[in-house]
Amino acid sequence: MQKTKNGKKSWKQDFRKNWPVYLMFLPLAIYFIIFNYIPMGGILMAFEKFSPSKGILGSEWVGLKNFVDLFTGQAFTTALRNTVCMAVINLVFGFFPPIILAIVFSECQNRVFRRFAQICSYLPNFVSAVVVCALVTEFLKSTGAVTEFLTWLGFERQNWLANPNIPVFWIINALIGVWVGMGYGSIVYTTAISNVNNDLKEAAALDGANRWQRVRYIVIPSILPLAMMMLTLSVGTVFMVGWDKILILYMPKTYDVADVLYTYTYRMAFGQTVNYGLSTASGLFQSVVGTILLVVSNKLNKKATSYSLF
Repeated sequence: MQKTKNGKKSWKQDFRKNWPVYLMFLPLAIYFIIFNYIPMGGILMAFEKFSPSKGILGSEWVGLKNFVDLFTGQAFTTALRNTVCMAVINLVFGFFPPIILAIVFSECQNRVFRRFAQICSYLPNFVSAVVVCALVTEFLKSTGAVTEFLTWLGFERQNWLANPNIPVFWIINALIGVWVGMGYGSIVYTTAISNVNNDLKEAAALDGANRWQRVRYIVIPSILPLAMMMLTLSVGTVFMVGWDKILILYMPKTYDVADVLYTYTYRMAFGQTVNYGLSTASGLFQSVVGTILLVVSNKLNKKATSYSLF
């Protein structure tokens, strides 16, 4: 059998043995090449005064002008502040609920109720953002159900989505993200917990460990590497901050607290004058920042916990 210098099988040998796996991967590879890698050539638009009639290669080259326009925009500083603050709040609020929910599901002894609760928790992830925002608008208006409850608790009656004070909109956005993604995000943790060796739990129970102690000393350490990987991935995409829902929910009164880089770029690029170059520059800036955050987060996780994504 042909092997490489380090003793491993060559790629040809592996392909001959596992060609069905490569064949299954082929459609996915084609999809990513067509929709993810080929469009990367559009990055050139960030340095051009792009014109659809002239195309990428024929448009006027303007260098860093689009980035200068982006960074010197009237509301860029506010949008960047809101993006960073919302990103941090979303990360803090959204990281732990899926883990807690997965642990609760794993400890539930009633299989019928557990499956019903899991299905109910998954459903919000499949609801359209427009529908989600319509529900939130209805619940948080001055006569909405949530507003009535908050008024009963002693808060001032108001349309909470129109509240321009910090951090009202930020918290609302974070809670929407938790409600929508908590159940679906718990799937991977539930799977990891189901693979924990039951012998360890039984041995701990025989030694007198209660349920909470078994979760603390067996379950949580078992899923810690997965949790660190998910945290690293979350940091890499932290700038997205649910911009689609923000675009639907915010209003001129709350621009100062709700406007983020995505929505700011949307207004700048597709407002009164269409500017594809500015939009591309903003997307490239956020991608670069996201990549830097991903690498830094991975190194910090590796240094602190010895677990890393790559």
